[in-house]
Amino acid sequence: MATELKIDIVSDISCPWCIIGFKALQAALKEVAPDITASIEWQPFELNPQMAPEGQEITEHLTQKYQISEQQAEQNRDAIRQRGLGVGYDFANRGGGRIYNTFDAHRLLHWAKTQGKQTELKLALFDLYFKNNGNPSDHEQLLKTAKSVGLDIAGAKKVLQSDQFTVDVRQLQQQYQSAGVQSVPAVIVNNKHLISGGQPAEVFQQALTKIANER
Repeated sequence: MATELKIDIVSDISCPWCIIGFKALQAALKEVAPDITASIEWQPFELNPQMAPEGQEITEHLTQKYQISEQQAEQNRDAIRQRGLGVGYDFANRGGGRIYNTFDAHRLLHWAKTQGKQTELKLALFDLYFKNNGNPSDHEQLLKTAKSVGLDIAGAKKVLQSDQFTVDVRQLQQQYQSAGVQSVPAVIVNNKHLISGGQPAEVFQQALTKIANER
């Protein structure tokens, strides 16, 4: 009989390690199937909650936030591109662009969960930002992305044009921060086992197998 694990992934759309980690987790789940299955929910985390509406140029942002040089920022991006390719995700040589506020995208993701399409929307939002150099704070781009995964445009527009799910998202953010989540991705299994960072598939596989065997 298969063991089903509950997996919460605390992440942000503009976090490259979050999509890298998810792709590695997917690979691990494929290896442990059918003995171990998982139900996955995405939980909100804002890397830059104070970001202005116009966003900030990405290299400027990275050098200021992490106190690194432009050369180090570019080296880090190259390393991320290579890790992405290693798990089957092409960042499309994204060397420029901007960092944006992602709060409305998290509200839309919270709604998408009620529609049974949260993971589909999350992955499409990763592609919007990383592959298409899009703006996940722009409502028109969010609506287009929602439509691309089969979500109801009228419903999505209703969420974005109101403050719907604002309290829910804020409360979830506070919940996970209070629990000690200060960086993402944070993969939480069965509400108690934390796997931090964009780990390789082998690390996820070992952890999932150990957790399943403990039950």
